[in-house]
Amino acid sequence: MRVSKSSIHIEASRETVWSVVTEPAYVKQWQYGSQLQTDWSVGSQIRFISEWQGQTFEQWGTVVQVDAPNRLAYSLFAPRPDLEDKPENYFTMTYILDGDEGATTLTILQEDPRPGAEDTVEDEEDNPVLAALKTLAESVVK
Repeated sequence: MRVSKSSIHIEASRETVWSVVTEPAYVKQWQYGSQLQTDWSVGSQIRFISEWQGQTFEQWGTVVQVDAPNRLAYSLFAPRPDLEDKPENYFTMTYILDGDEGATTLTILQEDPRPGAEDTVEDEEDNPVLAALKTLAESVVK
């Protein structure tokens, strides 16, 4: 199983970072224009829909854990021709928010049992999605 870990320090409160991670209008700004559909209830559906080069791409899964504004997790299936939509082909995304006094460390874990994956550790310099999330969160006034 591949486990990817990315962390970034954000000069914003946990509540602000939580909003940027969970509210569809914000997610669309840092997640490649993806439309997020979920009500963030444990056990409910989650879906990301994005357009790229005239095609629609969807990923879907289930909300696994919500502990606002500290931690959330969901399972996700990203279709590709060689994968069936079955539980062993879903990966888990976990967002961990830690901090106080207006600063937050966001750690994202991706646990991926799909074939052909390797462990990775990244920081904001290596991850443009995290860099976009950081820029957005630090620009939000709450």
